[in-house]
Amino acid sequence: MIKIGLLGLGAMGTTHANAYEALKGKIDFKITAITDEDKAKTAKFAALTGAVIYDSADELFEKANVNTVDICLPTFLHFEYAYKAVQKGLNVFIEKPLCSTSADAYKLAEAAEKQNIFTQVGHCIRFWDEYEYLRKVYKSREFGSLLHAKFRRLSPRPEWAWNNWYMQTNLSGGALFELHIHDADYMLSLFGEPKKIHAFANDAKEKLSSVIINCEYDTFTVMLEGSWNYSLSFPFEMSFIALFEKATITYSSIHGIKVYPEKGDNYVPVIEKFCTVTSDKVANISSLGAYYNQLHYFLQCISTGKKPEKATFLDGAKTVEFIEKEKASLG
Repeated sequence: MIKIGLLGLGAMGTTHANAYEALKGKIDFKITAITDEDKAKTAKFAALTGAVIYDSADELFEKANVNTVDICLPTFLHFEYAYKAVQKGLNVFIEKPLCSTSADAYKLAEAAEKQNIFTQVGHCIRFWDEYEYLRKVYKSREFGSLLHAKFRRLSPRPEWAWNNWYMQTNLSGGALFELHIHDADYMLSLFGEPKKIHAFANDAKEKLSSVIINCEYDTFTVMLEGSWNYSLSFPFEMSFIALFEKATITYSSIHGIKVYPEKGDNYVPVIEKFCTVTSDKVANISSLGAYYNQLHYFLQCISTGKKPEKATFLDGAKTVEFIEKEKASLG
């Protein structure tokens, strides 16, 4: 049995907990241990799952009956606790970004490679159904060659985090590292690294809170926009527009996905979804879909003994390195 210790029950930890609840009966696993500073949250989750509560991650590592950990701690704590878990020979699923710096990320990836363990980063967009549809049609050339793509991620200020750490750029890296990184990672996973990048930032309210990146490839261009500079009443939206030779595809988390062919009427493509469970309103998350998908993939890899090939630690390190390049290009 896969015995999981869940570290952190903030926005992402709660989302993962909900996804595990939806995964019950699909794979042989159990949440056996949890830790978080919010005792009310841990008590509630322990009552639901039967998990043992630990006062700290270190205590969980030392005493808990686990062979796997799911790390949903703030990014600036990722390296410390992921490295400890790896050294103890535990399987590790960790929220994105893998680490705050590429140096730590590559060190962690190298350490994990030396152990006979399973590891994965929570780059959930790689598992998002509509983004997977875009990947499929790009690879198959169903609509011809790609000419241009634009990815946007716009959010109200994330003031829901523990001790407001998202809004402290020295701890989070700002929207560049915590929000925009989703689209950067997806771009890298689908197209590889661009030949050139041109990055711009608007620091009117907070450093690195709003960024636009133009990326050049051999035969097409990609624009990424990420901002959490919007007022608290502003609705979160992630979206893309992909212009192909024979069609344009649009997606919005508010309005859905649609294909506009060069000839014929526009239509909503049929996309198979493995999880349609809605989520309690946590942060900007309304559906468990991609979170369910990525954790199902990770647990399935452990169950079958096949190492994850999607969102690996090495992938996560490369993405952090790319974000650092973007930051450096801002001057």
